[in-house]
Amino acid sequence: MSAPIPGQAAGASPPEPLRVAMVVGEHSGDQLGFKLMRAIKARLGADGVRFSGVGGEAMAGEGLSSLFPLSDIAVMGILPVLARLPTIIRRVHATVDAVLAARPDVLVIIDSPDFTHAVAKRVRKRAPGLPVVNYVSPSVWAWRPGRARKMARYVDQVLALLPFEPDAHRRLGGPACAYVGHPLIERLDELRPSAAEMARRRAEPPVLLMLPGSRRSEIGRLLEPFGQALERLADQGVAFEAVLPAVSHLEQAIRAAVAGWRVQPRIVMGERDKYAAFRQARAALAASGTVTLELALSGVPMVVAYRVSKLEEQLKHVIQVPSIVLPNLILGENAIPELLQEASAPERLAAALGPLLRDSAERQAQVTAFERLDQKMILPEGDTPSERAAAVVLRAAGR
Repeated sequence: MSAPIPGQAAGASPPEPLRVAMVVGEHSGDQLGFKLMRAIKARLGADGVRFSGVGGEAMAGEGLSSLFPLSDIAVMGILPVLARLPTIIRRVHATVDAVLAARPDVLVIIDSPDFTHAVAKRVRKRAPGLPVVNYVSPSVWAWRPGRARKMARYVDQVLALLPFEPDAHRRLGGPACAYVGHPLIERLDELRPSAAEMARRRAEPPVLLMLPGSRRSEIGRLLEPFGQALERLADQGVAFEAVLPAVSHLEQAIRAAVAGWRVQPRIVMGERDKYAAFRQARAALAASGTVTLELALSGVPMVVAYRVSKLEEQLKHVIQVPSIVLPNLILGENAIPELLQEASAPERLAAALGPLLRDSAERQAQVTAFERLDQKMILPEGDTPSERAAAVVLRAAGR
């Protein structure tokens, strides 16, 4: 005879499994979703929870049978979205119907706000008493701040990846918001150098990382000026080993583009080799994005560049933050130089990079600033982001 569940009277029936509806819109949400599912199961037991909704392969591995493949809705860019729009609209309505049919105790939407928030708004109208948790806050602190107040109408709780986001939602009249931690803080062992790797970081010639982005448009705008910056450094007599981590779908385009460069970078593929390069690098030239936070947590000083189209450039007039670099926003200071649009000319990139390859005040200032990231980002009591997120979801569901 099995022992009763702690807190359950002997002979009492076990509680009904918690019903959790989950909706994601792309691969990054699937990664957060499967870890959240695993953390909820760790608290309730595999038989204590039932999942339904929309997810990817990782969430399927944890027991979610997705309503449809993520490829139906995981599209980026104006033209691809327009081409797929009728399908996406049908998927929104089908998802709403499926969520309501499952009669969940809580709905968790993860990132991809164009899709997941469209679902949440319609669910709220038809089932106003169902708690809705939004995992990953839209960037209301950067642009379109009015979204925060609108979200409060259909979202009960936001799970934030960045430590400054709860204050932003309070200031903007958004939903309740809790910092649960960025997934990168679960990977510090992969980002931090060993003693041997730290010795390579200090050795000559230094490793210089090139990270021109993971989208074809970013590569098209940044790869050439990045290469020209390396040539200028070499012309000035600066010695270095250039390493370029590439994503698989852009490998051939990158290899073709760098074939004629005077300074040939060593191209590495895959996340394992990318992080190995991070642990040995002395400095980096990077496109703005999550990679800047990876570099900062690895302790690699950097210069950040970004270029957008003339049309997109007009958005700068509605951006509400003093920096587009994530570590700068978390630290509350512009510790990392960012060179945008015309300012990202090769000569300026080279001039900013040079001091970071030697023992300079500019390099030391960044290293010192990065040491403050841990105290701002790491959760107390050794919790992981997924564990913290699971706890908030269960409270929202009344468990």
